[in-house]
Amino acid sequence: MSKRPKIQWLDTPQSHNYPAAKSYLSLLFDEEIARRYVKKLKRAECTEFKAKDIFRASWLSLLGVSNSHVEKDRRKILAGEKLSPILLVRDPRIRRVIVADGYHRLCAVYGFDEDALIACKIV
Repeated sequence: MSKRPKIQWLDTPQSHNYPAAKSYLSLLFDEEIARRYVKKLKRAECTEFKAKDIFRASWLSLLGVSNSHVEKDRRKILAGEKLSPILLVRDPRIRRVIVADGYHRLCAVYGFDEDALIACKIV
C-alpha cells in the first residue's frame, strides 16, 4: 500500500486569490455584492472541512488529473509545497457552497484523499 502524501497549507490565502474570487463571484452576483463577499472573506478566520463534504455542498464535478491546473497542484502536493487555502461562500438561497477560488486545489487534494482536510475561509 502506497503512502499518501502529506497535504500542507499556507496559514492564509495568497493575495492573488482574492481578485480571482471577486472575478468569479462577479459572474454570479453584481459587482457590489461580489466586493462585499471578498471583503468578508479577507476578514474571515481559516477553518477546515473534508474535501468530500465541500464537493457535496457545492454540487461541483470532480476534475481529473488530465486538467493541467489540477496536475500542477498535484505536483505541488507531491513536492511538499504548501497550498493556498480555498475561498468559499455559502449561498442559502440555493443551499449550496460556492467555491469562489480554489476549485483546482480542491480537486487535486480529493484525488489523493477524499477525507483530507481542506484549509479554507468561508462566509
